[in-house]
Amino acid sequence: MNSNIYKAHFALLGANVIFGANYIIAKGIMPDKVGPTAFVFIRLVCCVVLFWGFKFLFVKEKVKSKDFLRLILCGLFGAAGNMLFFFHGINLTSPVDASIIMTVTPVIVLVFSFFILKERITKNKLIGIAIAGTGAVFLIVYGNKAAGTSSFLGNLFVFLNATCYGLYLVIAKVLMKKYHAITVISWVFLFGLMFVLPFSIQPILDVDFKMFTTSTYLAIGYVVLFTTFFAYLFNIYALNYLSPSISSSYIYLQPVVSFVMVSIYAYVLLQNEYAQDINLIKLISCIVVIIGVYIISKPPKTLA
Repeated sequence: MNSNIYKAHFALLGANVIFGANYIIAKGIMPDKVGPTAFVFIRLVCCVVLFWGFKFLFVKEKVKSKDFLRLILCGLFGAAGNMLFFFHGINLTSPVDASIIMTVTPVIVLVFSFFILKERITKNKLIGIAIAGTGAVFLIVYGNKAAGTSSFLGNLFVFLNATCYGLYLVIAKVLMKKYHAITVISWVFLFGLMFVLPFSIQPILDVDFKMFTTSTYLAIGYVVLFTTFFAYLFNIYALNYLSPSISSSYIYLQPVVSFVMVSIYAYVLLQNEYAQDINLIKLISCIVVIIGVYIISKPPKTLA
């Protein structure tokens, strides 16, 4: 294994550790310091500046006019809908629940690929969809009865976030083959900001920035710089050396990181609201989802 392969694996490890920690870090400042919609607006504005700056410096590429409709749809589902559902969801529910539900993203991608790209679904993939879907749906419904910070509505929003993101990945697939990834994501975030702007004016005016502490700015900085900018670049770098199936398998780390972070908050930092967020039912749901996604991603046997 050459050094680039090792670096690619470390990049994926870093990206998914960042994503796993993001669930509780983002939740920690909502809604007391900033509301979900205002948080999305701040994230999009900062990321538009970062990605367009990166594009102007390193990626000199123009987009054909016929591809802008697809980019607009990507902005709607991959930035606006995706982020709004995620932040409103994590504001209402447990970071553990959210991280488990997000692992169904490969299942959603497979379903949309079948309907939009006409990709074939094998028997094993159907079984995997059924298993993973059962685990995710059970956890969403269980959120209404669970102790701790879980909620049905929050879990549903996170699932809708995963649905938007999965649809975005399928729509963006054609664009990724034609353009540099930085070009695509720059336009996606810009159009996403346009969709979110009308809903963000009042929420951003309601934010009392005087109440922001150092930890508030650090949390926002983490979400903007690490969860969005660096994690995305890490994933792009890894895809240059590793297959998409290997890259997507690292999503299983996110619930593990979330479990660890919630445990630290509950038992080390003594934030009691998180003490009941981890239980046997959630662990079983997580295992069921992972088994389903594993069955889907397992390559078919080839005849000798």
